[in-house]
Amino acid sequence: MTIWKLVAALAATAAVFPANSTAQPVAASPQYSYADLADLADAAPVVLDARIRDAIRLEGAQATNLPASKARFYVEADVLALIRGAGGSPAKISYVADVPLDARGRAPKLKKSRVLLLARPVSGQAGSLQLVAPDAQLAWSESTDAQLRAILTELTAPDSPPRITGVGGAFHTAGTLPGEGETQIFLSTQTGDPISVIVLRRPGQAPRWAVALGEIVDEAARPPQPGTLLWYRLACSLPARLPAQNLESLDATQAEIAQADYRLVREGLGRCVRTRAAQPSSAPR
Repeated sequence: MTIWKLVAALAATAAVFPANSTAQPVAASPQYSYADLADLADAAPVVLDARIRDAIRLEGAQATNLPASKARFYVEADVLALIRGAGGSPAKISYVADVPLDARGRAPKLKKSRVLLLARPVSGQAGSLQLVAPDAQLAWSESTDAQLRAILTELTAPDSPPRITGVGGAFHTAGTLPGEGETQIFLSTQTGDPISVIVLRRPGQAPRWAVALGEIVDEAARPPQPGTLLWYRLACSLPARLPAQNLESLDATQAEIAQADYRLVREGLGRCVRTRAAQPSSAPR
């Protein structure tokens, strides 16, 4: 395949991104939140630390569906480190990136920039990648690199918490004493592995809640720490309220308590903060 045929093939992959999406310029070094990086990492089978060797601006038919505020580049880069990817990586890779123009309408200088790339391989094109989102070419920084690697370590661990797809059910059992009770909220996951949230109420004590991975609730179970993958799975996936269908088997009093306990959990988790303007084209939720 000639270089220009390869450029055309890679340029065609850029069309999967919405035309109105807003990517961050490489030189801006935006401060991504934990959820921002987790969104990208969770969608990316390939993650690389690379340095841009050359960037050719694409125009005409190779830059269709591109807003006037952006420029499209065919990028060739040297791989400095393979952070994630089955089967290794070639020393040189290529991909297409859409980057914003500055206030004067000028394209950024990409050559020699060090970047973190979150991508997927292009079938049948060795060494060619497709970014998982318009802003999945990140400016390298020590802090971004360290946080991204920590997220990927959790994602690939044998006990990595699965993606949450919804609430499977909720139950409340009253205790023998006034104000005593336990609420269990069962979550549906992509893998089918169980995750449950337990809220315990005891007279004279503040309510306590914890998350259990597996069928058995460990007495040592605790709420997840912010900035961990389990926290991300919960804070960024759970609905604001328990769905009505999850409360149909409860009487009015039990349903009210279960909903209150769920609010307690949501408040305890805190907000899932996302600062990116563009989201992954196949972002899991």
